[in-house]
Amino acid sequence: MQTLIKNGTVIDTEPEPVVLGRVDVRIEGGRVAEVGPELDAPPGAEVIDAAGRLVLPGFVDTHRHTWQAAIRAAVPDVGFDGYLGRVLGELAPRYRHEDVYVGNLAGALECLDAGITTLLDWSHIQLTPGHTDAALQALRDSGVRAVFGYCHGGEPGAFAAETRRVRAAIPEGGLLTMAMAAFGPEIAPEEHADEELRLARELGLPVTAHLGVSGAESAARGLAFLEARGWLNEDVTYIHATSYDDEDLKRIAGSGGAVSVSPLDEMTLGMGYPVTGRARAAGIPTAFGIDTVTCAPGDMFSVMRTAYVLERGRPGGGAITTRDVLRMATSEGARVAGLAGVAGSLRPGAQADVVLLSTATLGMAAAQDPIGAVVLNADTSCVETVLVAGRVVKRDGRLLHHDVPAVLGALAESAAALV
Repeated sequence: MQTLIKNGTVIDTEPEPVVLGRVDVRIEGGRVAEVGPELDAPPGAEVIDAAGRLVLPGFVDTHRHTWQAAIRAAVPDVGFDGYLGRVLGELAPRYRHEDVYVGNLAGALECLDAGITTLLDWSHIQLTPGHTDAALQALRDSGVRAVFGYCHGGEPGAFAAETRRVRAAIPEGGLLTMAMAAFGPEIAPEEHADEELRLARELGLPVTAHLGVSGAESAARGLAFLEARGWLNEDVTYIHATSYDDEDLKRIAGSGGAVSVSPLDEMTLGMGYPVTGRARAAGIPTAFGIDTVTCAPGDMFSVMRTAYVLERGRPGGGAITTRDVLRMATSEGARVAGLAGVAGSLRPGAQADVVLLSTATLGMAAAQDPIGAVVLNADTSCVETVLVAGRVVKRDGRLLHHDVPAVLGALAESAAALV
């Protein structure tokens, strides 16, 4: 199957964001085959007319607790302790298998609807194997490209066996891959953190963990733990990282590690000022995560704008540009998610995860800088067409392949049962 996207204003992001102008994108076998002017449509190809649209890679969300879609805005005005108490202490234990399924399905469809084509689902609702299977099935059914961040929350003695079972259930080469979503040395006892890291190494899994978010002492202890066990390396993503000083960030940069920032939740929950600019200045691959919709919106436009404004207004900051921000939301996000060269760009050979944004709105019309418009002016209403691996999952502003009203009805039933 071939697809030709014609007449759009194309923005690529690798190696740096650039407006290519009025060029076409040819897709073959789920991958970008060619980008150039006046490309001919191969016989039998589907032609998508992108006139009046911006064409760019799909966004990459590197940290999202997708299962929480049914408890949106549950804790809008609390700090981090309030979030832990209400969401993880009270609501999470009530989740049934069907709640996990519909939460993950609705959350993943929310991503696609908003132009997020790649998602790292940091899933800490694994109360039983049935909960895990429900989360995985929902990701498969959604059509999103997903990294399943497995965080075991069931019987302690079952951790290793369950992790191996999940790894075996995710075949190579598909839209779904896996990471170790580790509690890590700042949250779990060292014995459990040791087991997480040993198992990740055995199974060849990258590690994504909440690190450097509980104060300077905890951050230093966590880094020392990782270094002692040979895990101060390129396979670790540090989520939030708000407690690290500039020297700590240089150590992480030297190790090849990455950082995922969630500027909305970090500010809303009082986790600390986002390290966006400091991490990038240190040379760390840095990307965005939505985190949770219990106290923040679930779209990348909101996150990009928040990160941009906070960094431009940070004392000693201000150097970040809209091009930096778009790169973090696309190609740099793919690097952080372990999908460099797979997602986040339109270079030939990359997976054809593509978003078409309409400019025929009062909020987007007459934009002089397309990249600036994506970061500062666009919103979810502009997301007109979305492709994942060359498959159209949203067309003319409407999600395909799913009965969205039925999903919303099931989500409402789940929310009523949980809350």
